[in-house]
Amino acid sequence: MALQDVCKWQAPDTQGPSPHLPRAGGWAVPPGWDPATFVRSHGPGLAHGTTTLAFRFRHGVIAAADTRSSCGNYVQCPASRKIIPVHQHLLGTTSGTSADCATWYRVLRRELRLRALREGQPPSVAGAARLLAAMLSCYRGLDLCVATALCGWDRSGPALFYVYSDGTRLPGNVFSVGSGSPYAYGVLDRGYRYDMSPQEAYALARCAVAHATHRDAYSGGSVDLFHVRESGWEYVSRNDACVLYSQLQKLPEPEEEEEARRDQPEPATLHGGSRVIGPDPPPQTSRSPAWS
Repeated sequence: MALQDVCKWQAPDTQGPSPHLPRAGGWAVPPGWDPATFVRSHGPGLAHGTTTLAFRFRHGVIAAADTRSSCGNYVQCPASRKIIPVHQHLLGTTSGTSADCATWYRVLRRELRLRALREGQPPSVAGAARLLAAMLSCYRGLDLCVATALCGWDRSGPALFYVYSDGTRLPGNVFSVGSGSPYAYGVLDRGYRYDMSPQEAYALARCAVAHATHRDAYSGGSVDLFHVRESGWEYVSRNDACVLYSQLQKLPEPEEEEEARRDQPEPATLHGGSRVIGPDPPPQTSRSPAWS
């Protein structure tokens, strides 16, 4: 006969809380007391969002990103760093799971350092992107979430590559990654030119991220701006996104400036002592003597 039938003994529930603690009905139990159950119920539903962008132009590569780290509707950190330097001439934007991005950038930094020691010089930007894509592709299908834009300068000049955790590797001139990327692309497609000056490139990157943070609920905080030159990367600035957006709203649009310029009257010109408003009349041509 079983012991449960003789002594009315019941085995303790090892899956629930400790038998020495009060039951959940007697006191408040935090929702994450069982990590496995919490991850199963909340893990797949947690949404991540950010706005990162990078573009290549005549004077190097610009990388910009917001600083808000979110987990669903919860702002985890308002001042995180989403642009990670790899070495003196290479850095990358991070989008996806923050822990995955930080871990794989440490791995990439280590592998590039080992290759530089073996070969005597660091690999090219294309080689670094190929290495990262190959390492990430081995973990395809394991919920790894890393989306990055590698920005650097090597022997061939400024270079930009997009790498995703499924092994995707794409070269290009303009990339924006994250939940705010559709809004950032709208600004970039309108104002991007390869022959921009550095100040024009800075203004375009700040404008794109600021507008994206205004429309995207998962983006916000500040706007970080980096510039990769031939001499190495440079940390340009960090601006508050709300202040930057309010300043951009006060600036006149290019179409409004052009219309205001067209509405202004033409400058006055003097012809034969009389004041004439408008364009100059055609010049008087004199007949030249015939050559014999």
